[in-house]
Amino acid sequence: MREVVVGLLCAVGLFFSLSGAVGIWRMPDLYTRIQASTKTITLGALPVLAALVVGTGLLTPYTSRAVIVAFLLLVLNPAASHAVARASYKTGTPQWEGAVTHEPEQGPRS
Repeated sequence: MREVVVGLLCAVGLFFSLSGAVGIWRMPDLYTRIQASTKTITLGALPVLAALVVGTGLLTPYTSRAVIVAFLLLVLNPAASHAVARASYKTGTPQWEGAVTHEPEQGPRS
């Protein structure tokens, strides 16, 4: 039974990793590729880490390491992708022509 659960968790991680890789390949600009890569790293790695915990057992050194890595992925990956997107926007990296853009307001509000 344990092997089945490990196999299913690895398959879920592989599915999200492949779908994110296809997203990186197919997306038209940097900003949408950042979203796809964030999904790949977060949703692709977490099920594999859970498979590691299930496969090795709860009371092993691998469990604590997997939990630490999962926590860091959940906290740092969205923050890092946000920082990259913000820096790209601030430096003027062009967006896809079909993207909805943010137009700054002209002058003070009355």
